[in-house]
Amino acid sequence: MNRIVEVLADKTDLIKRSQEILLSRLQAAIEARNQFTIALAGGSTPKPLYESLASQPLPWSKIHFFWGDERYVPASHNDSNQLMTRQALLDRIDIPQGNIHPMDTTVADPLEAAQKHEQDLQEFFGVKQTEMPKFDLILLGMGDDGHTASLFPKTEALSVSDRLITVGNKDGQPRLTFTVPLINQARCVVFLVAGENKRSALKEVFASQGDAQNYPSRLIQPQGELIWLLDRQAAAEL
Repeated sequence: MNRIVEVLADKTDLIKRSQEILLSRLQAAIEARNQFTIALAGGSTPKPLYESLASQPLPWSKIHFFWGDERYVPASHNDSNQLMTRQALLDRIDIPQGNIHPMDTTVADPLEAAQKHEQDLQEFFGVKQTEMPKFDLILLGMGDDGHTASLFPKTEALSVSDRLITVGNKDGQPRLTFTVPLINQARCVVFLVAGENKRSALKEVFASQGDAQNYPSRLIQPQGELIWLLDRQAAAEL
């Protein structure tokens, strides 16, 4: 496996290192393709990264922002990943609105919304229905149950192999999420994992033998780079 694991002293160092990696991959993508496509993670861990990026003099017109998953709530809801990212980053920079590609959660049927976002991705990347887009960078977190994006243990979303976007499920609540094959097509995937509550799941995810249905983060094995950034508290049992 092409997995790189870096253990940082604390969350501050983890965020600093994640920014270094992001800026490096951004520069390489713009030099190669004149644009950078990134899928953002929700949750509290990456928020300081987004806040830090807002102060950087970056070529925003060449950066396209997506989300790896989204709770099925309005964009103005406190649980919305989009809202968090807009407040931390997107509303604080001069970026064309066409460079921001949120998942539409206003559609009554989540499955219809998933299909709509899939079509949007196909059009943006110029790929056919049978092809997978290739993101330059996908940021992921990991829950203490081993889930990532909205790919939760023992849910149907884990086995979806012929779609880009599917409907995840958390305690009966629908969410939109990238599928495993779409994530694994990325040029670079970076996990940001902090806190002692992640130790048990990390041990299972990193085990040489294990059950991906119980610990979905095991399914993330991209064709490109796979980088795990952990703080010492999370990595203590590895």
